[in-house]
Amino acid sequence: MSRKLAHVAGAALASVLLLGGCAAGTHPGAAAVVGGTEITVGDVDETSRSVTTALGQPFTASLALSELVNSALVQQIADQRSVTVTDAELAPAMKAVVGDQAAYDKFVADPVAEAFLRDVAKAAVGTIKLGGGTGITDPNVQQAQQAGLVVVKDAAKNIDVDVSPRFGKWTDGAIDGKVSGSLSEESAQAKAKREQAEQQQQQQQQPQPQG
Repeated sequence: MSRKLAHVAGAALASVLLLGGCAAGTHPGAAAVVGGTEITVGDVDETSRSVTTALGQPFTASLALSELVNSALVQQIADQRSVTVTDAELAPAMKAVVGDQAAYDKFVADPVAEAFLRDVAKAAVGTIKLGGGTGITDPNVQQAQQAGLVVVKDAAKNIDVDVSPRFGKWTDGAIDGKVSGSLSEESAQAKAKREQAEQQQQQQQQPQPQG
């Protein structure tokens, strides 16, 4: 499977976070509530640790929560529209999301990381199907994905998303904007933000002219 397709499949998991939400009203002990689905603080912390180990690089609690919220959101919209994803469709999608066999093996070796990857892949395929596609092997996968994003954005207006303030501010459909296009790639938004901060830091470190 090509890296391009892997990125397309992976992008669907995070880029569908296009709804607005409030940052209050979560249940005690909940990191977020998506419609009728509660995501606990324990779920987030455990997912963050397991995915960090599988990836071999930091996967923050805020990013983990963003992905868990997204998966729950797409699942609810798919259920409303009777869109299903089979186990046969999930297997190649899970590999496409992480991008290579070695990374996939690390995820499936940990039950928590595997469950997370399964939910992420299901959201990716669900988004494509909501856009009229057949899955990640659809010849028009990119168009289907984009159409699916529109469907999710519209349907999400009717689903309440409440995020606990301890995980950050819910802005532009993401927590602090730290959402990548795939599990192992930095998003353009996050990259721009990081580079801007580094540039400012370098400018501050430069000696100021005297006089």
